[in-house]
Amino acid sequence: MAERDTLEVDVLFVGAGPATLAGALRLKQLVDAHEQRAAAGEAQSLGELSIMVIDKAGEIGQHGISGAVLDPRALNELLPDWRDRDAPVESEVNGDELWLLTNTGKLKAPLVPPMLNNRGKYVASLNKIVVWMGALVEQAGVDVFASFPGQELLYEGDRVIGVRVGDKGLDHDGKPKPNYEPGPDLLAKITVLGEGPRGSLSKELIERLVLDAGANPQVYAAGVKEIWKCRPGVVTPGHVIHTLGFPLPGDTFGGGFIYGMRDDLLDIGFVTGLDYHDPTTDPHYYLQKFKTHPAIEPMFAGGEMVRYGAKAIPEGGWFAMPRPYADGVLLVGDSAGFLNPMRLKGVHLAMKSGMLAAETAFEALLAKRFDAQQLSSYKTKIDASWAKQELWAARNFHQGFEHGIVAGMLNVGLGMITGGRGFGVKDRLENKAGHQYMKRLAESTPQRRIAFDGVVTFDKLTDVFKSGTMHDENQPCHLQVADTNICRDRCTVEYGNPCQHFCPAKVYEPLYEEQPDGRYTGRLQINFSNCVHCKTCDIADPYQVITWVPPQGGEGPVYTNM
Repeated sequence: MAERDTLEVDVLFVGAGPATLAGALRLKQLVDAHEQRAAAGEAQSLGELSIMVIDKAGEIGQHGISGAVLDPRALNELLPDWRDRDAPVESEVNGDELWLLTNTGKLKAPLVPPMLNNRGKYVASLNKIVVWMGALVEQAGVDVFASFPGQELLYEGDRVIGVRVGDKGLDHDGKPKPNYEPGPDLLAKITVLGEGPRGSLSKELIERLVLDAGANPQVYAAGVKEIWKCRPGVVTPGHVIHTLGFPLPGDTFGGGFIYGMRDDLLDIGFVTGLDYHDPTTDPHYYLQKFKTHPAIEPMFAGGEMVRYGAKAIPEGGWFAMPRPYADGVLLVGDSAGFLNPMRLKGVHLAMKSGMLAAETAFEALLAKRFDAQQLSSYKTKIDASWAKQELWAARNFHQGFEHGIVAGMLNVGLGMITGGRGFGVKDRLENKAGHQYMKRLAESTPQRRIAFDGVVTFDKLTDVFKSGTMHDENQPCHLQVADTNICRDRCTVEYGNPCQHFCPAKVYEPLYEEQPDGRYTGRLQINFSNCVHCKTCDIADPYQVITWVPPQGGEGPVYTNM
């Protein structure tokens, strides 16, 4: 086996998303300003500092996917002149609509609720935003490395001291191939985890250190999205539509979005809460059925679907956020739950969390202390920021939908009156983890499904092809099932193998046959090369035996314009 390299840095940001890139840039701004003061004799120099950002994608931005309507509040603070720096926003929002869809019609809300009022916001591609930010971070002097998946946290006791990067060139059985390259150990005074929703390192850290003690379980939704190249004149850049109702049943949280981009591109997506009841629920299917609505389908005439992707969305809000610090480590962005589910926006909150983490890291570098007590000022900064104010106003939003859409909307209205308390007698409404709401197959009535026409509606494999995802099949499977006997012997009977439904990429194929004695034989086929890195399986599996970990670096989807 080749020897593993070790590299020491001062601050390591894991994941190149809006949170970590904003954090790295803010930290470099603070360090540069400090060194200018030191050069003038007004402060003591920190010396040569190393700041590094690593990401699992082949190129920075390739795994970036969101709606997205961008609230520029954090960006205004980080880069007040961002409009003059060729920031790749598509258009300022110039129209907002909220539709309530029935099976055949629509009711347009006469007024858009305040939380969905996007005046002063921008329609944007997160992929483009991340590419742009990554370039700015590199220009500032930060080391940025793609194809570097954080595979394992490194500890001294319970103190995080860095990250091991995943190896390359292992075969299906985990044995080295001729091109084997061991991933280096990156040692850091402070490690900032911004891996997106349900990050593998963040998940392990939270469980090990019980950082979610006293918090509500985090709940998620699955967002599934396509980009369409439409015929000229169909798309108005900056026009935003959100929908409620069709095609969801009344006990399932979610809704649709349609955003007008430049160059005749239309973003269309559907969000399905992963705290659903029916084990046959399929987020990809709901997007396809959504597109068949009479108010929507005409948009696609003469057009072409050009990109597809999916991601999990942390919907739990303020009360589901873990403690965001421990010895040597900070949590930012979706990994820490920085998303406002009421507004369906998180990019600006992710950026703000990264900036506050950077300020915390800078103070720790000055103090030469990196323990939990020193880093606890991160939570103090969060509590004093506008991010807390915004999240507090939505603190009981998702919990209100536990009893269906009608109850949830009543809770939203009451929350607007009570400053976010909603139905809660006290400030906090409780909830369960999403998978605990799933009913047994015998208690469910599967819906009749439409057939896909290959013109407007597509099967999962067609959509996966449009995601650009690629994985070398001769490597260890990055979707680890702890006990496939549970899948065969219990899940088949109890839930009907919901993995074949909730996965938006047709990764899981239960190849089971019932025998005369009632037992099942066969195997669970895992087509991990289809994976679009959404983490839905890790979240929605009713037995919690699926663990998503990064594949070897550089693989996965290519989310151009997403």
